[in-house]
Amino acid sequence: MEAVIETTGGAFPAHTYLLDGNNLVAYVKQGETAAFYFKNPIKGFDKRGRKFTPGNKSLFTKEKASNERTVIGSSGQTYTVTAESCTCPGFTYRGTCKHMD
Repeated sequence: MEAVIETTGGAFPAHTYLLDGNNLVAYVKQGETAAFYFKNPIKGFDKRGRKFTPGNKSLFTKEKASNERTVIGSSGQTYTVTAESCTCPGFTYRGTCKHMD
């Protein structure tokens, strides 16, 4: 994961973005401290023609909710599951997965 701050200027405000490769996971609006997480990452975040500087990843630390559980998937990966979501790829694509059962 990578945090970047937009420095392009003009029509592009200085938001801070959390990227997973080319996928936009979350952002913090300029002048705010609360991160907004997308239910499903936005694929294909394009940096071309825009300027960025490294950002502070600590803006994106989420407190663990009491209803969150950590599970180990069949491939050995660790996922965080709540009543509404899971961090596995299956949930990202289908909106449901076996970990939520």
